[in-house]
This record gives sequence, structure tokens and C-alpha cells, in this order.
Amino acid sequence: MALTERENYLRTASMTGGEWIPTRVSISDASWDQLRGDLEDVLVHHPAFFPGFEKGRRDFDNYEFGPQSRKGEAFVDSYGCVWHGEVDGIVGIVEGHPLESWDDFEAFEMPDPETHKPLGPVDWDAERQRMARLKEQGKLRSAGTEHGFLFLRLYYLRGFENLMMDMATGEPRLQKLIDMIVDYTLYQVERYLEMDIDVFGFAEDLGAQTSSVMGPRMFDRWIAPAYRRLIEPCERAGVHVHNHSDGYVMDIIDQLLEVGMTICNIQDLVNGVENIQDKLKGRVCIDLDIDRQSIVPHGTPREIDELIEYEVRTLGSDNGGLMLTCGIYPPTPAENVDAVLTALQKYQDFWWG
Repeated sequence: MALTERENYLRTASMTGGEWIPTRVSISDASWDQLRGDLEDVLVHHPAFFPGFEKGRRDFDNYEFGPQSRKGEAFVDSYGCVWHGEVDGIVGIVEGHPLESWDDFEAFEMPDPETHKPLGPVDWDAERQRMARLKEQGKLRSAGTEHGFLFLRLYYLRGFENLMMDMATGEPRLQKLIDMIVDYTLYQVERYLEMDIDVFGFAEDLGAQTSSVMGPRMFDRWIAPAYRRLIEPCERAGVHVHNHSDGYVMDIIDQLLEVGMTICNIQDLVNGVENIQDKLKGRVCIDLDIDRQSIVPHGTPREIDELIEYEVRTLGSDNGGLMLTCGIYPPTPAENVDAVLTALQKYQDFWWG
């Protein structure tokens, strides 16, 4: 009997076999705004990835971008951090840091986890009902933090240079702030665990282009203990832990594995496919983030096909352990979006075909 999508995902994550590679394509609002009708023409030809998609549903001229993603506008999140958008459809940057000075620490108030997630209000009853519907439908039940739950949140609050100096000098108030953030996030973790979820995701960026933002010693001192506090309840509940980080993280990949993830969402060419094979294959399920810097936006359809085939051959197995994720951002042309979708479908059952 064929596996359901949920069963296939969970077997892949556990490396206990599967029938196809779980894949996900996420198209940024900026690419929608760039490609418009050309993108619609592509998606209608790939119903396996976009079931029920119909042209004309999106009003391109009156589309409301997310509050962090509006060109020239400022957005204040639940922590009081001020975001500034630079491009419609691309998440902006934090330029207003509520704790830029430690003098403001004593008066600083954390958001209420019962009413607010980091980016705005939360309706826990609605979330509970959503998970119940997914369970009734036999679908995968996944939840997670908003992007930037700990390290990035510290940077949003303190400013990057201030945070790096805090870590280097052993600023005692930094640990107090980390504990506050963990307590706040732990409430969210525990609420979702009560909803009988399958996967919980922790997402932020710990890597730059050619190195991790911090080395193993700093990660072990400041970040790893906080990650462990958040991941341990998931382990006790038997829930898969999906950990995402953009950038080069090979410097701290052993530390990331030790904190307890079961699914590692990592970028391909930045980290090196061979490095990922050597460090991760067979140790953890790899959710590979397909290149978004060179080949997907600038390459040919043939180069896209060759890249995805190589990654499937190198990192895949008939035991599972490989998922594929691709984010689409400008200036990726419509023909390259089509090439990504075509290649993903072509190689999805490579190890079982």
C-alpha cells in the first residue's frame, strides 16, 4: 500500500525508508511581484506541487505584502524591534534595537506568550483547531518558531556589534536576556506539543557566506544550552526537531547535531555538497536548501537539472534521510522556476524508481 505524504515524511525523517523524496518550493512575494503572469503560466503546469492552482487569483497591483516586507515602511514587532523594508516581498532588516543600551534592560518588558508571538498576536484556540483538522485529515502536523527565535533575536534586541562584544566579554546580563527569551519561546513549544504535532521547527541563521557567525566555543557557551532547553520537551514527546540555518555552518555542525535535531535544513553550495555528505549523511535527515545564489537564479535549465540530480545521487538513499527545499527569489526567471519544478519531480523517486 502506498504511503501517505505524512507517513512518507516521517519515514524519511527517521531514515527508515520511504517512497519518494519530500520536496517543497517556496516562492517569495518578491518573485511573484517580478514574474506575475509568467509565473502563473509555470505553476498551472505543475499541479503535483501546486494542486488546484488557478490563474488570476492574485491581484498583483493591490497585493498586501507582509508587515516586515513593505518597501520604505517600518514595522514594530512584539519585542519592540523596528524593521525597515527595502524591497516589496523581501523581509527587511532590524534598525531599531530596544536594548541597544543595557541601561534600558531593567525597564524592558517581554511580550506575553499567551497573546503574542514575536511578530504579532496569536490565537491559540485557532491553532488548536487547525492542528485538529490536520489530524482528522491524516496530514502532517508541523509547527515552529518564527524565524530568528534566539541568536537573531538577541541581535535584533542589542544590535549585532553589541551582541558580539557581549559574547566576547562575558556580559552577565546577556545570560539573563537569553533565559528570558527561552522562557518565552518554551511556552510556545509546550503549547504546540499539547496539540499532538509531528514536527517542531527552530529557525534562524547562524552562518555567513564563508564561516559561521560564531565558533564552537561561543556556540557552546551561549547558544547550545538554550537550544537544549527548547529541544528536550520535543525529544520527550517523540516529536521530530527541524532545525534551519542559512549560511556556512560547518564550523559548528557537530554542536548543532549534539543539541538534538533530527532534521537539518542546510544550504547546499554555501556549505559544500561533499562536506554535507561527509558530516551529515546517515547521521541526521538532511533537508537540503537548493542553491538560491547562483545556479537557480542565473544558471540554465540544464545546470539546474544537473545540480539537483547530483545532490539526490550524493545525499540520498533508499533509507530516506533526504528532503529538498527550494526558495525562489529575484532575479530568478520563470523558465528557471519551471526547471526547478521539473527536476524535483523527475528525481523525486530516484532511489525507488
